[in-house]
Amino acid sequence: MRLGMTDVVTHSESTSEAMTEPVLELRRVNKSFGPVHVLHDVDFAVRAGEVTALVGDNGAGKSTLVKCIAGIHPVDSGTIRFQGREVSVRGPKDAADLGIEVVYQDLALADNLDIVQNMFLGRERGSAWLLDEAGMEEAARRTLASLSVRTVKSVRTPVSALSGGQRQTVAIAKSVLWESSVVLLDEPTAALGVAQTRQVLDLVRRLAEQGLGVVLISHNMADVFEVSDRIAVLYLGRMVAEVRTKDVTHGQVVELITAGRSGDLGLARPENVAL
Repeated sequence: MRLGMTDVVTHSESTSEAMTEPVLELRRVNKSFGPVHVLHDVDFAVRAGEVTALVGDNGAGKSTLVKCIAGIHPVDSGTIRFQGREVSVRGPKDAADLGIEVVYQDLALADNLDIVQNMFLGRERGSAWLLDEAGMEEAARRTLASLSVRTVKSVRTPVSALSGGQRQTVAIAKSVLWESSVVLLDEPTAALGVAQTRQVLDLVRRLAEQGLGVVLISHNMADVFEVSDRIAVLYLGRMVAEVRTKDVTHGQVVELITAGRSGDLGLARPENVAL
């Protein structure tokens, strides 16, 4: 955790954090696209059983960071550690094999397929001649039940017939079906109503309670403060703060997002960036 000049950490807090080794950790990660340097020496940690909110203004580098974790963009320099060991993530399959799943804002669900077919799309069980329909249906039901999802009446319901909140639920359940350890959620409550947002936020907390490391990418500060344990703030491609949610206010986080600093919070001013 990055600390402001006035922050104080007790010995017990420091020892507790030291014992909680991140399930996923990025160290001094850089990424450029041609002459544009998007990520600058980014450090980022995700701990099992916690929700880490990743916030930042448009263009701060959130999407690029997520795509580096997901293996869509290779990092130019820096290291990625997973469950305590350094790993190489050269593509989405590498990330999935490690247990890293991403639920993008568009959800990537096929409207013409039902819930079971969507959850197993590209990972069907059985042979090319005979799919294990019963086994996949039972696994889908079991996964939804483990997440206490009760809004979906039948796993054979076509996705086209689901509400926005139900679709988000299916996409999240799909991400944990494969014994994942880390789930990244990109704006999971965007365009949802109040009741549907409540369902999704409850589900986000249940993921953490089941021991997963959850990353919540969101512009909604109310959602961030309600469900996150930590907040990591990107500003112009730099991680300017990673703080416990209980230690900061809405106003401080907004200042970090828009200016890179809030009082004593935030990194020292980079020489080539005016804050």
